[in-house]
Amino acid sequence: MPVTLKRSLSPLLITFYGLGTILGAGIYVLVGEVAATAGLYTPLAFLIASFVAAFSAFSFAELSSRFPKSAGEALYTQEAFGRRLLSTTVGILVITIGVISAATMSRGFTGYLHIFIDVPDWLALCCLIIGLGLVACWGISESVTTISLITSIELFGLLYILWIGSDSLAQLPARLPEMIPPWEPTSWVAVVSGAFLAFYAYIGFEDMVNVAEEVRNPQTNMPLAIISCLVITSLLYIAVALVALLSLPLENLAGSHAPLALLYQYKTGNAPTLITLISLFAVSNGALVQIILGARVLYGLSSQGWLPESLGRVNPRTRTPLRATFLVTSLILIMALWLPLVTLARLTSLVTLAVFACINMALIVIKGRDPRPENSMIVPIWVPWIGFFISCSMIIMELGRQILRI
Repeated sequence: MPVTLKRSLSPLLITFYGLGTILGAGIYVLVGEVAATAGLYTPLAFLIASFVAAFSAFSFAELSSRFPKSAGEALYTQEAFGRRLLSTTVGILVITIGVISAATMSRGFTGYLHIFIDVPDWLALCCLIIGLGLVACWGISESVTTISLITSIELFGLLYILWIGSDSLAQLPARLPEMIPPWEPTSWVAVVSGAFLAFYAYIGFEDMVNVAEEVRNPQTNMPLAIISCLVITSLLYIAVALVALLSLPLENLAGSHAPLALLYQYKTGNAPTLITLISLFAVSNGALVQIILGARVLYGLSSQGWLPESLGRVNPRTRTPLRATFLVTSLILIMALWLPLVTLARLTSLVTLAVFACINMALIVIKGRDPRPENSMIVPIWVPWIGFFISCSMIIMELGRQILRI
């Protein structure tokens, strides 16, 4: 009898799993880069990005309740369209998102590490990614418990930053008008471009569906965890973006590779030791989640017979797919050594939006055949339609922006 995954994740653990990847992927790394693009409109860019993510999050919530299996996106596509090639392609795209996203966060790790020690980027990246791969091989309960502990540290770090910069919020009434863009194309191009980059910070809730086979009572707990993660991160992101913009001169914030450490140092005058340590934990935590995600999608595709059987083999001692984990870890290391942070983040956002468009359309088709299944969360039909339209629109606008730059 083949060894299967272990259903051991509680609602709290799966929520912290989601928060771990979302928080690590975004605010600790990208707020400076978003400010370099959107300028004074950075909080609005994060607000728009949360709006873009919300509709797809609700679609994922319903689909995870209907089909609580690994390789969620590929499975949803297969259930909707019955095309193995399309489903496998979507699954591979999801793995690609995880690989590029983890590489992005690993790049962010080196930015914070240089505050402590000046080591070659390649050495830091190799030590980090190989170490995280070993943790992912350890076991799902152990891995997610580690993620949950580090996520608690991440949340403390963000709340600490908000507390340090809270006095700057007194400026908000006077400065709010300058954070609202005028109705002219140049300003809104900057906002949309910043929102596209900020959207990367919300990537992570879709990763949660790929550990559905390891969650207790997934029909109820998966949707609740997905929506909880989106609400918590949206509030934190917009608050931190506001505090950072009000606390720091824009020219200092824009493009910073360690924005929260810079904010701490600017507000307190002290060395940013604590916040840098927390940032290192946050970024590595997000990368660990992506390794687990990629390995679980490979496992799911293999168990469906769409990829070689060897990738779906589960180690009887660790109850984890070791070969799939090794492959994903190797690909992440190659990408992290190859591409710069902003390029990785924009590429991740583009591929993710393409997957979101496909998944929203899959839900539309599935709801047409079975509108109200028992024991599943149900969202109105207009939710996936808006999610599909917004995802396609963001892709078109970003591709247009890139073409105009050529």
